[in-house]
Amino acid sequence: MLKYIYSVITWALIANSVSGLYFHIGETERKCFIEEIPDETTVLVHYKVELFDPRSGGYMPSSPGIGMHVEVRDPDDKIILSRVYSSEGRISFTSQTPGEHVICLYSNSTAWFSGTQLRVHLDIQVGDHAIDYANLAQKEKLSKLQLRIRQLLDQVEQITKEQNYQRYREERFRQTSESTNSRVLWWSITQTVILLVMGAWQMRHLKSFFEAKKLV
Repeated sequence: MLKYIYSVITWALIANSVSGLYFHIGETERKCFIEEIPDETTVLVHYKVELFDPRSGGYMPSSPGIGMHVEVRDPDDKIILSRVYSSEGRISFTSQTPGEHVICLYSNSTAWFSGTQLRVHLDIQVGDHAIDYANLAQKEKLSKLQLRIRQLLDQVEQITKEQNYQRYREERFRQTSESTNSRVLWWSITQTVILLVMGAWQMRHLKSFFEAKKLV
């Protein structure tokens, strides 16, 4: 029972993952991030662009003309989102296929900041963290208890999705291992057959040589 509780807590921590970071980007430079996402999972990406100020040596809020091109690809390398946004934005999408989703951001113009470096703050929220519960409670007129129950139900649902995704990964890994083992086996058999054929050919060639020299 204790082991089951630890397992649930671990999956809850995974399901409620939130990643926040910032990075620097130059002209037409492309930055991509990989997120492993289960199927039917909501992902919320929030970013904010700051412009480098050479006078102060720091970063200041960017001008309205600066924008970012955001592109999201699913595990099958299909584009599920490709659009130009402003200097600050929130992008939301729902995964249809479990696996690694690639999120790329880049500036599509060099004229916006004329070689000046940009700092991009990025916050990726997966699962129930992508849900605005305050807005949901106001919209559906939920009490604190009802809202808490809703959050717990969403967390349990996300844990189930994560478990299903891990089973999916385990199955794919098993299939890959079986395929690799099968190929190694057939390659070994092929090598053995080639060696036997070459050995037989060499023996026949040596026999013909000895007969021609009347050594046998």
